[in-house]
Amino acid sequence: MKVIEAVISTANLDEVKAGLQKLGVEKIRVIRLVANGRLKGNAAFIRGTEYMVGVMTRIKVEIIAADELVGRVIETISEFARSERQGNFRIFIYPLVEAPL
Repeated sequence: MKVIEAVISTANLDEVKAGLQKLGVEKIRVIRLVANGRLKGNAAFIRGTEYMVGVMTRIKVEIIAADELVGRVIETISEFARSERQGNFRIFIYPLVEAPL
């Protein structure tokens, strides 16, 4: 078993969820993140003046998947989370050592 964490854009959440549901992945954890990184945030207009907001909102999706399903989950997330912007998603994979009930 593996834990898959994907940090994606908020705009891609619905597409990623739909793609994972087609694979049969029904249980996912969705966490809202506020991040500061290389992309330097978004532009915001306040009273007609443009300001650069230093943080960006992202979504972290956590999935626990069987070893044989990990490759297809990664492909699905990559397909639906990819966009033209650099750094729009990241995927992290960890072994699930123990899951007590």
